[in-house]
Amino acid sequence: MKKAICAFFVGLFCNVAFATPVLVTRIVDGDTFKATVLLADGIEVMSVSVRLRNVDTPELNGQCAYEIMRANQAKQRLEELIPVGSVIEITNVKNDKYAGRIDANVFDADNRDVGLVLINEKFGRPYSGGKRLSWCD
Repeated sequence: MKKAICAFFVGLFCNVAFATPVLVTRIVDGDTFKATVLLADGIEVMSVSVRLRNVDTPELNGQCAYEIMRANQAKQRLEELIPVGSVIEITNVKNDKYAGRIDANVFDADNRDVGLVLINEKFGRPYSGGKRLSWCD
């Protein structure tokens, strides 16, 4: 079912040049959140999992204490940038490698690219797919 919802959503918006508004419903970790997609005519797509495009943050279930600490910091920063209950915009929507999740560029209320903010503030690092580098020494 999750894969069908994701395919439906991406089918509607993957080639659209304009931004799509979403309501943030939960922060999952430093680079993923859940959202309700706000479509035209009041239609809502519930509980879409969105991963920030081109950024990698440490994992909450990390390999070492340092990674877990940094993961919690990244999650907290994402909560500050896109608080639960806020309406933000996503663009460049594509299927993620995991079913039920999409990748997108995410913009906060100040129209800043959230992934770039996390990278510039050292909460994350650039990521273009493939094997992730370790956060542990």
